[in-house]
Amino acid sequence: MNFIILASFIVFGCWLTYQLSKSDKNNRKAEEAFWEREREANNVRKKSLDGLNYVQIPYERLPFHILTENPKLQDCIDQINALKDLKIVNLSEFTNTDLKLQYGTANITVLSEYDQNYTLLVRTLYQWGSLLYEAGYEEEALIPLEFAVSIGTDISGNYKLLASIYKSRGQVSKIQDLILAAKKLNSIMKKPILAILSDTVHSEG
Repeated sequence: MNFIILASFIVFGCWLTYQLSKSDKNNRKAEEAFWEREREANNVRKKSLDGLNYVQIPYERLPFHILTENPKLQDCIDQINALKDLKIVNLSEFTNTDLKLQYGTANITVLSEYDQNYTLLVRTLYQWGSLLYEAGYEEEALIPLEFAVSIGTDISGNYKLLASIYKSRGQVSKIQDLILAAKKLNSIMKKPILAILSDTVHSEG
């Protein structure tokens, strides 16, 4: 009986050693591939940024006239206006290495700025829409919230609030549109957002 137990431990030890060795080898290969790709990216010359999918803010549609006396809402309005002359691009699905390979190392700083502008925009749109909704301006709240979805936001609260509004209005088909939009996301938030939308569709009330 003791021999069987000992043999089992030996077999398990051999298997574990093999698995650890295999994992170390795979990790080394992955690390080598990463650094090779990074070296290649660092040698790419600067390329044109004309082909980027720049975000155009529809200033003529946004509810700038609502509750301007509210400091928090005014902060949102000021922030959106501050982005007016800046370039905005959603680059969240790309790594720095991806960007350097595609557009050149010299562009990485400006591309990071474009992406930071996008992050600031979608956060502000969600805050703006939330504040308008809380103040009883449901129709106006839809404008920044829907625009954020149209430019690929992955803020789960944005989808949750929109879905709640649509459900209260009996516009279930619009929740399906949100689900389609969420399925196109290349983000770690994709699954949580889809779960939120599914729960909203199937919940009572």
